[in-house]
Amino acid sequence: MKRLSDFSWERYSALGEADKAECLSRPDGMPFHTIFAGQFGRAQLDRLCDAATQIRTIAKTRAGTEFLRGLLFHKRAMIYFTQPSSRTFLSFLSACQILGISTGEVRDASVSSEFKGESREDSIRTFSSYFDLIVMRTQEKGLAERMAWSLSQSKRPVPIVNAGSGKDQHPTQALLDIYTLRRSFERRGGLEGRTVVYVGDLARGRTVRSLARLLTNYAGIRHVFVAPPQLAIGDDVLAMVRAAGQEAVTSTDMAAWLPEADAVYMTRIQDEWDESAGESARIDTSRFKIGTDEMRRMRPGAILMHPLPRRDEIAPEVDSDPRAMYWRQVRNGMWIRTALIASTFDCLSRVGEYWRDNLQ
Repeated sequence: MKRLSDFSWERYSALGEADKAECLSRPDGMPFHTIFAGQFGRAQLDRLCDAATQIRTIAKTRAGTEFLRGLLFHKRAMIYFTQPSSRTFLSFLSACQILGISTGEVRDASVSSEFKGESREDSIRTFSSYFDLIVMRTQEKGLAERMAWSLSQSKRPVPIVNAGSGKDQHPTQALLDIYTLRRSFERRGGLEGRTVVYVGDLARGRTVRSLARLLTNYAGIRHVFVAPPQLAIGDDVLAMVRAAGQEAVTSTDMAAWLPEADAVYMTRIQDEWDESAGESARIDTSRFKIGTDEMRRMRPGAILMHPLPRRDEIAPEVDSDPRAMYWRQVRNGMWIRTALIASTFDCLSRVGEYWRDNLQ
């Protein structure tokens, strides 16, 4: 098995996705560092989704809650978010609390030693002396991966969980999206063979990139990428989907695809990445919004998703439609992240044993 500590940064960076995934994983194939969506094959996804469901069931009782809190009460986690976030931050915080993990946080680099000129790499290396897990969200592309390699060179490797990295990766959002899709369709024939329509800012949306990658683990998925021309999905994502033997379609006509969709994945305009003031505001997005009229065009069994936060791309009146899944996504995110952290510390077998002995 390839070990991250055996590679220089230059040699590691030159590896392909599969070899990188092996370097970032434990011998059982589950991630030690969670950096990119391509680390998760079907076996890993099934194991995490099953564990998330077991954990949420265990947590419904007082005894189960006490069991979960005792799993990792001896561990400490640093939640290092230098990019604004509320949902993802609180989701990870709650996941740690469920497992009894004590936490520290940095949410503003200006109140850390980075204000004095310390590099982010040195800051994170410092945190690794105090904590057993680092969950990080940053605008800097590749920083989480670079720190996973760096910390693996030390005598006390500390796992890194990427909670959002630049415009390229958001693996735990993709995990909660897969978990939501799986729960939505598990009693209706499963996830295979579904049509997923992604809408909005697909050029800069890291959630779409990561979800599309995870969906290549499911047979027969048709990916439809709908966006204004200025915000179209990248050729690299199209190539990745097609290389997996799946259909990838691009379109600017959302209305035409709504009746075909099993799942519509809406996204907001990511204007925080604008290179010039008002760049995104000049793009006509009026045809890429969903209200009650658009919901009537969707199938009765279709679902509507959104990674949140939203702006005006989904009207508030849609919230009461039973096909609107975005609030369920939020809660699902807490449970799948709890399962991921439990997996990081190799606790899933204990979760499974408790579930079988007490709840099955």
